[in-house]
Amino acid sequence: MSAARNSWITAGIAAIGATMFSFLAQAQQELPSVDGHPSLSGTWYNGDGVLHIRPVRRGASICISGCADEAEGPAPARVPAERPSYKPEFLAKVRDLDERQVEEDPALRCYPPGVPRIGPPDKIVHIPGQVVFLYNDITGSHFRTVPTDGRGHRTDIGPSYLGDAIGRWEGDTLVVETVNFNEDTWLTDDGTFHTADLRVVERLWREGDELHYQATAYDPAVLTEPWAKQVRVATLTDRELVPAPPCIERDLDLIVDGSHHDNRR
Repeated sequence: MSAARNSWITAGIAAIGATMFSFLAQAQQELPSVDGHPSLSGTWYNGDGVLHIRPVRRGASICISGCADEAEGPAPARVPAERPSYKPEFLAKVRDLDERQVEEDPALRCYPPGVPRIGPPDKIVHIPGQVVFLYNDITGSHFRTVPTDGRGHRTDIGPSYLGDAIGRWEGDTLVVETVNFNEDTWLTDDGTFHTADLRVVERLWREGDELHYQATAYDPAVLTEPWAKQVRVATLTDRELVPAPPCIERDLDLIVDGSHHDNRR
């Protein structure tokens, strides 16, 4: 092959690469924006389903997320979840709650799951000065309003399951700080309790049709260090949310022997 032909092929490949890069950069720039930041609005599929999440009875356990049909065979082995690190004096309490998870887990009693356990939002409405998170959860439909206009945390409300959130922007990353939680939720499965001093920082950023979500829990009264969860990636979908059915305890079929449920949240 001649040097001229090699040069022509190399130039062609470079031109194609430059065109693709320009196209991708232009597509990123053309994302709708709000207040100078990429809009986070949309319905986002994060792996737990954007429609109704229904529990499945698997032998002596309850499977909430990622459940296979019972006809497919026995329940799969439980995958160890990300776990926060507790101070030694609280390990016995965590172990006790873990052993009695089915009877003690607040999410199995229809209470809101709390933050960060609820995970990334299933739908976001992003408007100037405010972002609204919508969730479809086994415990029902939930929402969180996150002001982004520079205001501080509220002082006129009491503790709640989902806390009081405010947002700010670091570049094109939305940083959400939430405080003022009650003590009636867990950080994740298996007895991971927290105190009323819990503070959670969530980070969300968009890359094309992907929404990246990461959360860190701070509770120095009981944790040895901040607990940073792995980044989760949700994808934009045209499937709309519908109201979640009422969370009724008897629907969870909790007459079991106290073993764990396989909730991967």
